[in-house]
Amino acid sequence: MNNLPRITLAFWVMKICATTLGETAGDLLSMTLQVGYAMSSIILLSAFVVTLTSQLATRRHHPLLYWLVIVSTSTAGTTLSDFMDRSLGLGYATGSLILVGLLGAVLAAWYLAEGSLAVDRVRTFQGQVFYWFAILVSNTLGTALGDFLADDSGLGFAGGAALIGSAIALLAVLHYRTRLNSVLLFWAAFVLTRPFGATLGDVLTKSHEQGGLALGTAGSSLVLGGVLLLLVLRAQLRKPAPRPQAVRVEQRG
Repeated sequence: MNNLPRITLAFWVMKICATTLGETAGDLLSMTLQVGYAMSSIILLSAFVVTLTSQLATRRHHPLLYWLVIVSTSTAGTTLSDFMDRSLGLGYATGSLILVGLLGAVLAAWYLAEGSLAVDRVRTFQGQVFYWFAILVSNTLGTALGDFLADDSGLGFAGGAALIGSAIALLAVLHYRTRLNSVLLFWAAFVLTRPFGATLGDVLTKSHEQGGLALGTAGSSLVLGGVLLLLVLRAQLRKPAPRPQAVRVEQRG
């Protein structure tokens, strides 16, 4: 199986766009449309299962399908985190600690089963299941962490986004300027892009009195969805065509 994308700058741009869309779309369903956190989580987890089943059935990378799964993990992660932290009353800090432990357990089980956490070496069905489960947990964790920074830490939405953006920039410097483990840096960046998207989504949707731009969940989701779709179409057009299979011709004397 070779249906995962290469990790390039375009990948990270689309990842941040997709996670920000997940925040605004998740809030649109659970809060603006008043579906509720529990029912929204059930709906979005079902969408995740459907898109993931299609993704696991493919042998090659299809950008549109891949990013549909990413968006589904991000939106489901948003409502799952809100359900844990708000409906169950765990709070952002406790919810984040629980999810950190769960993510660590998933990554440890993945490493024991496959011997590597490098995403460019994921070739088996089992490896892909671990990969997507780690993404779902990391996106849920990112929502809780982003809400903690925006609400409980006193930084506010813009302050939280600036702090996490600076941390992501530091990881990029460490990647290019040091010999630190690239797999560790990848997963650190992958986790941090989710709270960055969560705080950035809050900046877009919240009112001016709350420190946001007051674009609303619907308007922000439409804009982000359009931008992500353009990026995905660009990736689809730039995707190299598969090599034709060599035909063996046997000559008979």
